Amino acid sequence: MTDGIKPFSFDTPGSMLVEWGGAKRMGELLESWFPERNLLIVTDKFLHENGLLAPAIASLEEHGFSVTVFDDVVADPPEAVLMSCVERAKSAGADIVMGLGGGSSMDIAKLVAVMLLSEQPLADLYGIGNVKGKRTPLVQVPTTAGTGSEVTNITILTTGETTKMGIVSHQLYADRVLLDAELTIGLPPVQTAATGIDAMVHAIEAFTSQHKKNLLSDVFAKEALRLMAANLVKACEDGKDRAAREAMLLGANLAGQAFSNSPVAAVHALAYPLGGHYHLPHGLTNALMLGPVLRYNMREAAPLYAELAEVVMGPSDEGVQARSAKFVEFMEDLMDRSGAPRRLRDCKVTEESLPTLAKDAMLQTRLLINNPVEVTEEDALALYREAF
Repeated sequence: MTDGIKPFSFDTPGSMLVEWGGAKRMGELLESWFPERNLLIVTDKFLHENGLLAPAIASLEEHGFSVTVFDDVVADPPEAVLMSCVERAKSAGADIVMGLGGGSSMDIAKLVAVMLLSEQPLADLYGIGNVKGKRTPLVQVPTTAGTGSEVTNITILTTGETTKMGIVSHQLYADRVLLDAELTIGLPPVQTAATGIDAMVHAIEAFTSQHKKNLLSDVFAKEALRLMAANLVKACEDGKDRAAREAMLLGANLAGQAFSNSPVAAVHALAYPLGGHYHLPHGLTNALMLGPVLRYNMREAAPLYAELAEVVMGPSDEGVQARSAKFVEFMEDLMDRSGAPRRLRDCKVTEESLPTLAKDAMLQTRLLINNPVEVTEEDALALYREAF
């Protein structure tokens, strides 16, 4: 007699539409989804000034929506950007919020939707499960295939010069998600590589997470990895390859659902200080730390890496250790071929800063606890040195 399935919960947004070109009929979609009509779009200046929002805004206005655009979102957004966005939303009388862009825009949109109705101070929201009450309706529309933020209940903010903190709460799940891969066509190769690798890290770490790993997250993680491993290089080499772009966006979304329920671990814990100190893109910092952490974790995670090797490379008669090693080699080769920078020194990280980075990584306790192998400050320093 077996023990049966270990109990688990799995949460995700209320509804998702996958449609090439769907943003062009945004007004029609939102009109059928919500009665509210005062919409705030949270985005960044690059997307706004390059006209990516224009078709969606035209459709929204045609269907009677009053549209306000907040385009001051930056990578690794600080608290000041959030509070400025909340003020803009309140002054515009926004009663529905849309994040349209990369992970930073969608992260800000989540909290704006909460803070439009909440009297809680921002400082009280940090941590897990601290958001109280309701929020305004929330729609998420990603323009990169990476963060999976459209389907997660997590927002990361920069809280000091170099530190980041997270807010995790059920209220941060969107009501509706639109996956329109046409919006990812203009993403340059380097950003395509970095965001794609970020999503693959989500899938790998969800599959090997120590505490909340579950059967459903495993299914999502494996399919995410299969889609992205087969299409990352194609999307980097030909950014207009529709099939590759759609596969990457769906893969990133599935990986987001996986890690939202089976949280990420040491790769992210070591990546965050790199973003904080050097303002490197989050996807790139994950790519830089992935190889060293995979090798470090192999002592415990080899059987799981062997399973993932079958997903990306096909069946093999080799033993667990051999397949596990080949999976790590496969991922490193994929990153090499994607064109993303591969060493910390290539990104102007200094060797003198590595001890500080290791110390800061230890602050990411909510992530490190999920790693299959304990990571001490000494271990973190060794991993940074390996990546250097």
